[in-house]
Amino acid sequence: MIIYKDIISGDELLADTFKINEVDGVLWEADCRKYTKNKNENFELEGANPSAEDEEEDAGGEGEQVMVHDIEDQFRLVWLKTEEGMKPSKDDYKSHLKSYIKKVNNKLKENGASEETIKQFQSGAAGAMKKILANYDNYDVLMGSSMDGSAMHVLIDFREDGVTPYATLWKHGLTEYKV
Repeated sequence: MIIYKDIISGDELLADTFKINEVDGVLWEADCRKYTKNKNENFELEGANPSAEDEEEDAGGEGEQVMVHDIEDQFRLVWLKTEEGMKPSKDDYKSHLKSYIKKVNNKLKENGASEETIKQFQSGAAGAMKKILANYDNYDVLMGSSMDGSAMHVLIDFREDGVTPYATLWKHGLTEYKV
């Protein structure tokens, strides 16, 4: 399995288990799923001995359920919710993108990427940025678990069917890590 990490923060953001489509040579769209899970649901290792305090808390019933995206849940992404004032304004996001594109460009050079790869990123980034900003109001914005503000923001929208969610990520802003 291949896990894709953010080139800036090192946060795990995607895996090859998702159906990934390349868009405009610089963006990836990964189809997601939404499902319901118990809020604060954590897995417990077999044979683990939970404390008496935890048992008392769990005795209260099923708990609240929430809808989550599989990408959000699997990679512990943090939702920047509009209602909590966390989602950046369009202008703030535009400013973030300009800075982010420069950082990715520098990282590509530092990491010895080919001239062809760098040119592909540079030529496609401006168009991709315009496309993202034109649709920005429709996106839900998530960040990696480190909450590094200078790193990639994962954008979630829905396909034309209005049911299928997909995540948009910067192809060149990810590095492969084989597991």
